[in-house]
Amino acid sequence: MFKYLLLTALLTNIIFASDKVEIFASDIHTENDILYAEGEVSVVYKDYYISAKRAKYNKLSSNLELFENIRITQGDNYKILGEYASINIENKEREFKPFYMLEKQSKVWISAEEARTLDKNVSVSSGMVSGCNPNKPLWKLEFSSSEYNEQSKWLSTYNNRLYIYDIPILYTPYFGYSLDRKRRSGLLYPAFGISSDEGVYLEQPIFIAEQNWWDLELKPQIRSKRGNGIYSELRFVDSAVSKGSLTLGYFKEKEDYFQESNLVNKEHFGFDFYYDNSNFLNQWFGTGFEGQSAMHIDLHNMSDVDYINLSSNDTITNATDQQTLSRINMFYNNEDDYIGSYLKYYQYLNIDDNSDTLQQLPTLHLHHYLETLFDKHLLYNLDIKSTNIQRQEGVGAIQSEINVPVTLQTSIFDDYINLSYKTFFYGQLSNFTGLEDINNTNDYLDGYFAKNYNVAQASTSLTKAYTDFTHVVNLATKYTFLGADTKDGYYEDFEEYCSKSENEDDARCDFYNVSDTVNDFKIEFSQYIYDESGVQRLYHKLSQSVIYNDTLESKNDNELGELENELSYQVFDSLNFYNNTFYNHDEKDFSKVYNSLTYNGQGIKSSISFRYENNFHIEGETYSSEPYSKYLTSSLAYKYDKHYSYKIVYNYDYQINQKKHLEVGFLYQKRCWDFGIKYVEDNRPVLTNDSQYNSVYDRYVYFTILLKPFMEQRGADNFSYKLPATYKGL
Repeated sequence: MFKYLLLTALLTNIIFASDKVEIFASDIHTENDILYAEGEVSVVYKDYYISAKRAKYNKLSSNLELFENIRITQGDNYKILGEYASINIENKEREFKPFYMLEKQSKVWISAEEARTLDKNVSVSSGMVSGCNPNKPLWKLEFSSSEYNEQSKWLSTYNNRLYIYDIPILYTPYFGYSLDRKRRSGLLYPAFGISSDEGVYLEQPIFIAEQNWWDLELKPQIRSKRGNGIYSELRFVDSAVSKGSLTLGYFKEKEDYFQESNLVNKEHFGFDFYYDNSNFLNQWFGTGFEGQSAMHIDLHNMSDVDYINLSSNDTITNATDQQTLSRINMFYNNEDDYIGSYLKYYQYLNIDDNSDTLQQLPTLHLHHYLETLFDKHLLYNLDIKSTNIQRQEGVGAIQSEINVPVTLQTSIFDDYINLSYKTFFYGQLSNFTGLEDINNTNDYLDGYFAKNYNVAQASTSLTKAYTDFTHVVNLATKYTFLGADTKDGYYEDFEEYCSKSENEDDARCDFYNVSDTVNDFKIEFSQYIYDESGVQRLYHKLSQSVIYNDTLESKNDNELGELENELSYQVFDSLNFYNNTFYNHDEKDFSKVYNSLTYNGQGIKSSISFRYENNFHIEGETYSSEPYSKYLTSSLAYKYDKHYSYKIVYNYDYQINQKKHLEVGFLYQKRCWDFGIKYVEDNRPVLTNDSQYNSVYDRYVYFTILLKPFMEQRGADNFSYKLPATYKGL
């Protein structure tokens, strides 16, 4: 034992004073300048731990050789296996024959006949790399040479052939990959597709991340029959309380495709800007406000809807709508007051000109929180808004409104019954602008609308606990009645005309957003059932109102308002049913019905919902069931086991008898790869010169090939085939 420890100490001092080496073995002896170690040899050098059957160290050349069943581990990073290794301590050179390295975090392994290292760089001769079981890998990437940097953990391979099982799939002269999660610049995985009308689709993203606080992704794309374009996204975190992103895009159509598709625009471009700051006042202006301030910016502008359609080749996640909303919201909030500013800008993508679209630029909002007097029996608050409603061409307005509710409340019969009386003082003032753009300015006279209305309410809440559940019952009655009202100018001139639903599309009614208060008595019943663990099993609400108003255009002075029934029933842990129904007594028909059934259990996630809505628009003296809406949404996902999963999605618009979306597919998942096929039909809006069409029905086949861990950061859908599109009419 003494001899063993002595040799270890001598060896440590012989090599470098800064590079401590320790050798442990059951048998250590020296011959001239060579040290031999045999029998479960262990070597500790820096953060390396090496084990082998035998070892030989030459003190003159500082060369350490290891033989048989070699295992090298560097911290928690990787493990190297082989039968022969040569390590020159002085020159920091290493050689392995054969070579097998496993990177523990990513579970990627490299196998080769030979490998040489110098300092932090590993050069590997002909071999293969994979993330699968090394005995029978499902996929492997064979290469003629490879380089790996231990410090940056960047792997580069050359002259690559990709095999799935033993079938050659792809050749590429170069492949590079990071074996850690550190952000770095380079090429991301490309996306491929084939379309019968757009040709071959290729997108090659370029990722730039030179600093920790920002990164940039450039996504040039080619659609061989349609055109070329480029999209980019800049993401940044400029402080501990703020972050944002900027997306820019441009695509130019080829002349043949532009003419055949009858598109409005040959070039599609736009931008999206997002920014959040949760303390902008103190950060930007150096204030010491104790309250909360925040800013949210979400801006969009584009030539037409194809700016969205062309941003990627994935019609599932790339949802398109016929309207975009840009917003800039700011607020400051403390215990007493709330001050806000909201800017809203609308752009309709199904028209070429939005100059007459109303915009809110901006809304200023002041709210004073609830104050109490007389032992909290008297409550009041204040709310003031002023909105600048403008458009590029046409009439605009500055509308200001004030609302002051005052509440008197108490309880009787030992708090079994709660009573409250609330009176509202509401007023709105409109000052019109842009009158020089119209001929008849008498349609837009500055005016005001003011009213006082009152609400008297009585309610009670009862709770009773049973052995297995708890039952809560609420009952409330509310009577609303008008105190007084007055109006002048625009509000007086268009009171009767704009109150009728058939005139709501008249431009003169764009600013008439007030309603008369009717005398209304409403009764509402609600109940809850909670199980013994506190989980809500049942929620049920039933409400009915009776309207008392002498001005009603009806045979009876009293009318029943719509009956509402809402139910949420957790049938059991995995099954839930929800219903919301409105019944119109005058029409003797349902005005709104929404039903949904969701299930989540035993590997199945499914949902089906149906929405029906009837607005009962008036046409002349008769009611019409148009426009109405009937829409079905459904989805079913089934995970058979840890490998196989299936999914179906189906959405249908019964009003226009049109399928809106269909998705059918399956996914096979293993530890080192995923494979799936998915068929998708999707209805997307499009802007054409022919008003007969306003949407295109696309059909895609998506192929999922995900080689883990190489493609996990990119996503699974890397190849798609697009079938001929169908144009849908208005």
